[in-house]
Amino acid sequence: MHASPTAVPMDRIDVFWHDGMLNHDAGRGVFDTGSDPGFLDVLEKHPENADRVKNMLSILKRGPISPYISWHVGRPALIPELLSFHTQEYINELIEADRNGGKMLSCGTFLNPGSWDATLLAAGTTLSAMKHILDGHGKIAYALVRPPGHHAQPTQADGYCFLNNAGLAVQMALGYGYEKVVVIDIDVHYGNGTAEGFYKSNNVLTISLHMNHGSWGPSHPQSGSVDEVGEGDGFGYNMNIPLPNGTGDRGYVYAMTDLVVPAVQKFEPDMIVLVVGQDSSAFDPNGRQCLTMEGYREIGRIVHSLTTKQSIGRLLIVQEGGYHVTYSAYCLHAMLEGVLNLPLPLLSDPIAYYPEDESFAVKVIEAIKRHHKDKLPFLRGA
Repeated sequence: MHASPTAVPMDRIDVFWHDGMLNHDAGRGVFDTGSDPGFLDVLEKHPENADRVKNMLSILKRGPISPYISWHVGRPALIPELLSFHTQEYINELIEADRNGGKMLSCGTFLNPGSWDATLLAAGTTLSAMKHILDGHGKIAYALVRPPGHHAQPTQADGYCFLNNAGLAVQMALGYGYEKVVVIDIDVHYGNGTAEGFYKSNNVLTISLHMNHGSWGPSHPQSGSVDEVGEGDGFGYNMNIPLPNGTGDRGYVYAMTDLVVPAVQKFEPDMIVLVVGQDSSAFDPNGRQCLTMEGYREIGRIVHSLTTKQSIGRLLIVQEGGYHVTYSAYCLHAMLEGVLNLPLPLLSDPIAYYPEDESFAVKVIEAIKRHHKDKLPFLRGA
């Protein structure tokens, strides 16, 4: 069921996509391990599979938001473009892994035949979306890409990610002369790769709202704690907001309004990059954060307001996780409704959700707020 839009929005969303990204196949096994224990008749697809993105693609093409979408074809990144964020040695490792027929680069992160070409398309498509904004052809662009990227660090793969799509786009904006870029990451997992890439920079404010999952091994040494705040010139410009499991819609909105909005207003960015993962949703197999369509919609509205006031409407959205094949697409639709600031929801929520109690999340967010104001110099007095 959906309602008819009552007003045409001032903005459109330019969506960048390429079918070649469907060719990345991370295989089958027990969840994301790629292993077959020998006693299961049905081995499931790796969570990061093409089906989830196919539904995102189709809901934007045939769902009620489709009149507000303009479509653009992406392109593969060039190797020299990758060196703005990644080291040559790491890129050589990926090229060699592809040449040898594939490799497991970290737990759950499989580069298989066809993966490298898809990865280059994801990076290049994100760069095309950013360039579209930088060249003045549009204000809001969405890079619908896979494999995801925000765990990929300058020197290593991690968490299903090979190249840091958002990080490459931020570097492009800096190369165009933009002095301040903010990255707001709402994927359920810490955007550790993006944070690592800009950890010593005061030109990029990285903000990550994530499940409080800690480090998960050598490929992900960062914990995502409030104490990881940046180094050198970048001290105070990495803001982590580790949220308790089950935070839900009201908790996320509280964190956005009380932590993210004041920080972005104080930072005064020229460009906003929203890194989205629908794995924060209520039914995602990779997360426990209980966001619903309305939560994503309200986050979109908050980002719309920030973008209008802080970056004269310029917003790049980059796709990351989201592994419930159906509900991820619905949550994406709702978030983009919010980004467009549509007056009424276009889609109703097809799935019942759990009742919320945000009291514990509010206590945690208040503690994080006090920590940020004490430790992050640019927030003192905010």
